[in-house]
Amino acid sequence: MNDFFSELFAYSHHYNQQLAALFAAHPDTISDKAMKLFSHIVNAHQIWNARIIAQPPGTAVWEEHDMVHIALQDNKNYADSLAILNNTDLDSIIDYTNSRGEAFTNTVRDILFHVINHSTYHRAQIATEMKQAGIAPLTTDYIFYKR
Repeated sequence: MNDFFSELFAYSHHYNQQLAALFAAHPDTISDKAMKLFSHIVNAHQIWNARIIAQPPGTAVWEEHDMVHIALQDNKNYADSLAILNNTDLDSIIDYTNSRGEAFTNTVRDILFHVINHSTYHRAQIATEMKQAGIAPLTTDYIFYKR
């Protein structure tokens, strides 16, 4: 299972880095919504990693960042997720509080799957924003990554 999650995080990291490059290539064309969504992807990943290792999140879920910060934080998130995979039992139970102060409990496995799914969902929204701005969106389907 760890190998599978490692592949999923490599996939997600790959496309986040490509997305950062695409944003950098079109700084005047990228919509505020696309920028906000990309920041959110990276922030949420950082927050979930922090919850798993019982650390303060270091960011707010909708805090906006510049492209340099997003790309660097995505690199850190990827490294942190791999460290979690190497050092944490996926069946471990994590108790955490969400951004509204509500308490929840989930396994590390469920949280990690959520991080991947959440990122994929918002990258699709960003693709729509790109199309509307006249920019060819990335093809980010997992199967394309595996080819």
